[in-house]
Amino acid sequence: MTPRHLPRRTFLRGMGVAIGLPWLDAMVPAFAAKAPALADSPTRLAFVYVPNGIIMSDWTPAGEGADFELPSILQPLRDYRDDCLWLSGLTHNNGRALGDGPGDHARAAASYLTGVHPRKTQGADIRNGISVDQIAAQAVGGRTRFASLELGLEHTRLVGNCDSGYSCAYNNSISWRSPTSPMPPEVSPRSIFNRLFGSPRDAKTSQTGPKDRASILDLVQDEARSLSNRLGPVDRRKLDEYLFAVRDIEKRIESLENAPAGRVPDMEIPEGIPIDFAEHLRLLFDLQTVAFRTDLTRITTLMVGREGSNRTYREIGVSNAHHGLTHHQGNQSKIEQIIRINRYHTQQFAYWLGQLKSIPDGDGSLLDNLMIVYGSGLSDGNEHLHHDLPVMIAGRGSGSLHPGRHIRYPEETPLTNLYMTLLSHMGIHPESIGDSNGQLKLLSEI
Repeated sequence: MTPRHLPRRTFLRGMGVAIGLPWLDAMVPAFAAKAPALADSPTRLAFVYVPNGIIMSDWTPAGEGADFELPSILQPLRDYRDDCLWLSGLTHNNGRALGDGPGDHARAAASYLTGVHPRKTQGADIRNGISVDQIAAQAVGGRTRFASLELGLEHTRLVGNCDSGYSCAYNNSISWRSPTSPMPPEVSPRSIFNRLFGSPRDAKTSQTGPKDRASILDLVQDEARSLSNRLGPVDRRKLDEYLFAVRDIEKRIESLENAPAGRVPDMEIPEGIPIDFAEHLRLLFDLQTVAFRTDLTRITTLMVGREGSNRTYREIGVSNAHHGLTHHQGNQSKIEQIIRINRYHTQQFAYWLGQLKSIPDGDGSLLDNLMIVYGSGLSDGNEHLHHDLPVMIAGRGSGSLHPGRHIRYPEETPLTNLYMTLLSHMGIHPESIGDSNGQLKLLSEI
């Protein structure tokens, strides 16, 4: 009656690879009360940034509290209505010009997680602030293999002028390790996969192309088989499902790499980046899921597009560039195309929420132990407004959040107050973040 205790930080190891394990019942010490299981299911924090603002009339829920209706952009999230909070009235004052003139897109991205007004320069003397994700990473990153992950869908550059005299570093990065050190997002699913698990480096791999590349699971199969034989039936099923998920991601990446040349992409895409937007985004969502599931990291950021993105979305009938459409000047046809883009983004986000909600974690699901902030640094992209921003939080923060509501705060409430509150739910208490002046109330109330 003394079941063998499996350390939480157990890895399956092979030649050049290490695969972390998801939460298993065997990781609870024998005869332990149920509470330690929850204690070992950490709270994770993620940010999903969409560029160019959102059509707010089709984003903002009608009604407040638990009595509200989802507008058209949010309809893809109807199955997760009770897993999300929608917050209105939050502002980034430091995204405004404040005497610096044009450059709202650069300021929107730069201030989004920092709450700081970036220095207007296109040279090397950039200056911003430390972003909330990196404050969290500095506090809890030492407990995981990776302090944080920064992901994106569009190739970025950090030098040159990208918006009215603002450095490209501002448009292309929402994560900042220090006021002068942006964290550029990684866009290649293969590079992210290899970073998480290592890269097979046997002779076969080095002498042949991607079609003959060994599966990462081939290198750990002996350890996986040995471990499975020592687990109970429930844990064996969890392990099989997890390894299947890892292999599925790997196969999808390989399929994209081996696919014949298709249509010419509508934007510059480096080699190895999926042309299909939805497939690319879902791969990045799935890679984050695996990283959270195995506690490789607890902090991630994802830029669905760089600020000012001119991506087109022909797959949903939008052939015009996203950024250009946002300068619609009231043109209803352009507004309808932007709504279609905004809704397409939330459709992909709904896919991720479904994945997270289906994965057991502690006494709940992976989504229950997450706090995901989804939004943009602009509300109205036509007028470049930085107030009443689109803000949605998915997950329950390990019980610290009470979702299923729309909360409206007083005008000009700093968005950074939300970040102060979320960090406090992780046991992190900075003196301030950017222009914060307190914490938000009502997030936890029933």
